Amino acid sequence: VKQVIQKSGKFGPLLGGIVGIVPQCGFSVSATNLYSARVITLGTLISVYLTTSDEMLPILLTEAVPAGTIFTILGIKLVLGIVAGFIIDFVIRMFRKEKVEEEEEKIEEICEHEHCHCEEGIVTSAIKHTLNITIFIFFITLVLNGIIAYIGEDTIAHFISKNVILGPIVAGLIGLIPNCASSVILTELFISNVISMPVLISGVAVNAGVGLLVLFKTNKNVKENIKIVGILYLIGVLAGIILELFL
Repeated sequence: VKQVIQKSGKFGPLLGGIVGIVPQCGFSVSATNLYSARVITLGTLISVYLTTSDEMLPILLTEAVPAGTIFTILGIKLVLGIVAGFIIDFVIRMFRKEKVEEEEEKIEEICEHEHCHCEEGIVTSAIKHTLNITIFIFFITLVLNGIIAYIGEDTIAHFISKNVILGPIVAGLIGLIPNCASSVILTELFISNVISMPVLISGVAVNAGVGLLVLFKTNKNVKENIKIVGILYLIGVLAGIILELFL
């Protein structure tokens, strides 16, 4: 992956967006590591973050959401990520002449921290991850349904989805939760018709799985990390507001 990204040159955001659309947060972690080592550009990293949807796609498929709706959501996220990535890299080259330097990435350290145990075999590791995600999604969904039933879907819908500005802002804040909980919550709300597609896109565009946690761990420049989170959040919220106005 590292070699392919390096050879992609200025087309890094395009490759990052395409790979990031895969329904898992693993590549956002790897991309964060590569950025921390300055192997990839900021635009490529943002492209991966914006296209990453964590558990959204599996849930949409499980709930038999129409294929047209799924492809529309993924298509919007893909275009958003690629375009934003190219613009960010262009601006950086114009004003800063960013130099991407290759350093030793710490992927093994991340794997140890996440307790992947890949040395036991990819099948065992995949099964463990799948079971953890399945159990997590079950309990999150159970709690979410209980909260929705108690508060009432109409109340939540009026508070979020009926407000063009507030909806994307709140969804973006939920999307910043650095695990799959945010994508699960937002997707379930969308399936339940509590939030609209633009609001969903705001949240899942900002969501990057555990990538943001890894960013603060591996990239020592805290101010830069805060700026990256701010850029990510701003793009996600603006995209949701614009989509709300035109969809």
